[in-house]
Formats: sequence, structure tokens, C-alpha cells
Amino acid sequence: MATYKESGVDIELGDKCSAIAYNAAKNTFISRKGMIGEPLLDEGGFSGALDMGDYYLVQNDDGVGSKINVAEMVGKYDTLGYDLVAMVADDAICMGAETISITNTLDVNKLDEKKVTGLMSGLEKAALEQKIVVPGGEIAELGNMVNGYIWNATAIGILEKSKLIDGQKIRPGDKIIGLPSAGLRSNGFSLVRHILGNKYGEDWANKEYNGNMTWGEAVLTPSIIYSDLLLGMHGRYKRKGIVEIKGIVHITGGGIPGNIKRVLKNNNLGANIDNPPNPLEVFVKLMAIGNVAPEEAYKVWNMGVAMILIADGEEAGKILKICGEKKVNASIIGEVTENPEIRIGSLQF
Repeated sequence: MATYKESGVDIELGDKCSAIAYNAAKNTFISRKGMIGEPLLDEGGFSGALDMGDYYLVQNDDGVGSKINVAEMVGKYDTLGYDLVAMVADDAICMGAETISITNTLDVNKLDEKKVTGLMSGLEKAALEQKIVVPGGEIAELGNMVNGYIWNATAIGILEKSKLIDGQKIRPGDKIIGLPSAGLRSNGFSLVRHILGNKYGEDWANKEYNGNMTWGEAVLTPSIIYSDLLLGMHGRYKRKGIVEIKGIVHITGGGIPGNIKRVLKNNNLGANIDNPPNPLEVFVKLMAIGNVAPEEAYKVWNMGVAMILIADGEEAGKILKICGEKKVNASIIGEVTENPEIRIGSLQF
């Protein structure tokens, strides 16, 4: 039975190290106390926010992870820009922030003009679609210090204080809305490579997934970016929103159970996701090939849900209507509970 830890990723150790990094970062907050840029304390939040007087400046970092290894295996680089933008812009919108710029760093063992062109063309296209600028970046050729390419980004956003989404308004009975994922986004690839490498060998990415594509093409499916759609609902900077969203969750590392806890923690609430969408075909196949338990799959992969919105019943109806108009197949997948556990179907977390 394949697990994330067996593939080389220890989630518990990762959480401990993240806590170490966050505590060290939090210890620096006092250096700006009473000054412009004093940090907003939001334990477990998706982004950091600095108090700029009339507004918050929001910042976060992430990358495409080992998904870029698959791109190198199949020689296709032009979709990863969507993954990079999704990882940071969709984190920023969890607070309600409008991402205005993204800078990126590309560390490589050896420069290749074709690879760089593909990566940057995808980033350009994704950023333009989301109304984001790329004011700068850095490319470093590091020789044998790195194996392949590593691509990360920093997003800067802006947020009116009155529009902060911090989960404090969430109540039992509020509806949980799932926004669909097109595939793996940029999380859980170590387990993917472990499963498919064991099954097909080193050239697994070029093995047939179905009659239309290879496994490499299937798992490279680019992320759907939801920042622009959600800003249209919540309201861009200095623009009025049209619905009230109490919580936004980006389903990244930790899956649905790990991430939804981040917005329910303040009120010690839980979630009963009794109507989850059927897992995407790619996850079903991976689970079958690797004999991955459902509990493990839901902790590692998004299983078909890219983001979660939390709103009361009336506002949930408005959200579904807007999503339908934008051709987004959103649905109510559950509701918030007083019991702090997270349930997905018959699974308990």
C-alpha cells in the first residue's frame, strides 16, 4: 500500500518544520510593533498580512514543486505558469486579497532557452488572464547544486481592512461549496512519481494513460486559477463585493482535511462533507495502481476539489449562480458542524 511517507515525504515532519519556520518568523513581528507594516497575526493562514494603515499588504510564497520534473520528462513547459500563479494567487484570495504582482525565481542546473521560453510564456499568459503583473524575477544557473529546474514565486497583494476574510464569521450550518480541480495542481507529485515509477519504470511519463494521452500529459494538466473569479464576487480593491464569503480554502498540501481546518480553527468548528464530488479519473487510477487508501489519498491530493468556499445558505445560492454563469461546475458538498472533526463521506479526520 503506497503512502506519501513511503515516497519520501513525511507530512508530520513537514508540519513540524513548518511550525519551526513560522515560530521563527513570528518572533520577528515585534520589530514592527506600532510601526507601518506591523504584521497581522493569523495562525495557520494562507498568506501573511502587513498593516499599512488604510489597508493590508499581503504576501506569500510557493512553487510548482516536483511537477516540473514531469515537464522535463515529457518536454512540455508551457502549462506550468498556470500552476505557479495558482499556488500563490489562490493562497492570497483566501484572505480576500487582490494579487497585484508576482516575482519568480528559477534555479537551474543548466540553462536551456527552449525550457525558459516555455515556462515564461505560460507565466505571462496566466498572469495576464488574472490581471497580475510580473515586475521582476531571477534566473540562477547553479550547476550540480540542483538537479533539474526549481521554480518558485512570491505574490504581493492588497486588501482593504473591511474585506479581510479570517473565518471569524463562520457558523454551524454554513454551506461548504467545492470548486472543481482539473487535476493534481502542484501537490502530491512525490507520491505520483513513486507509484508510477514502481509500475512502469523510469519512463513512466511516456506510458499510455488512455487512448488520447500519456501519463505525463495527464498529470501535467494545468491548474485552474480561481483568484479572478473570487475577486469578482468578493470585490477587488476599492470595488464593492456582490456576495459575502465567510471562508476560502485553497486545497494544497494536506488535502481537504488539512486545509479546511485552517479556516475553522478560530471557532473550533468542523465539517461534514457528505456530498463530495466523485474523485477525478486520474486519482482513481493512481489509487488503484498504488493501492492507496482513501484516507491517504484525501490527505495528499485534492481529489477533484481545488478550492472551498464557506457561506450561509442564501449567499451560497448566489455563489452557485455566479459560478454557473462563468461555466464553473461548483456544488454544495457539505456544511459546517459544531463537532470539530472533519468528515468526508464515511472517512473521519
